[in-house]
Amino acid sequence: MSNDEPNDGQAGQATDPLGQVAVRLLRGVVFRDRNPVLWEELIGLRARVMDYVAVLGLELIIDESEGYAYLQSGDDEGEGNRTAPRLLPRRPLSFNVSLLLALLRKKLAEQDATGGETRLVIGRDEIAELVRVFLPESSNEARMTDRLDADLNRIVELGFLRRMKAQDGARSREFEVQRFLKAFVDAQWLTEFNSRLAAYRSELERSSP
Repeated sequence: MSNDEPNDGQAGQATDPLGQVAVRLLRGVVFRDRNPVLWEELIGLRARVMDYVAVLGLELIIDESEGYAYLQSGDDEGEGNRTAPRLLPRRPLSFNVSLLLALLRKKLAEQDATGGETRLVIGRDEIAELVRVFLPESSNEARMTDRLDADLNRIVELGFLRRMKAQDGARSREFEVQRFLKAFVDAQWLTEFNSRLAAYRSELERSSP
């Protein structure tokens, strides 16, 4: 009998909805469309999850209109100070990655303004054209291509882009922009977008050979 008791406890922990939800949040962003069952559990357990993660110094952020939830540091107060999900390692982003995130955020805002599709799927060639506007005409094409691919891989790794599946099994050249990018690049930041892009252009021109 004594040998069975630890197994019973472990089984109870494995099926505990609160534990499952908390562990999944600690791993990264939870999306409603990708895991609707887990999402419903999260919404139903919202108050308990908030108390649970507060012990770890974390705050639960849920955007029901956009359908995502994540954890951030409890000391990041205020909408303007919200950052990427807290459990994403806080590493400085390169200049080029920051530029790409800004451009993708602007595309999200433009799509929202049209009231069309909620999903934003964008091709690699279109992304390249967005970046090309800010590069000097003398830019090395091969070097730009290699750098763009590396930056896109980095953004996929961070979770702001999701590479679409290619039907023929080849590496897809299309990406879905994840809508929680809006929490990373907030509305106040976006109002200063034009001046920031002017600064980006100047910086790129100075750093180009």
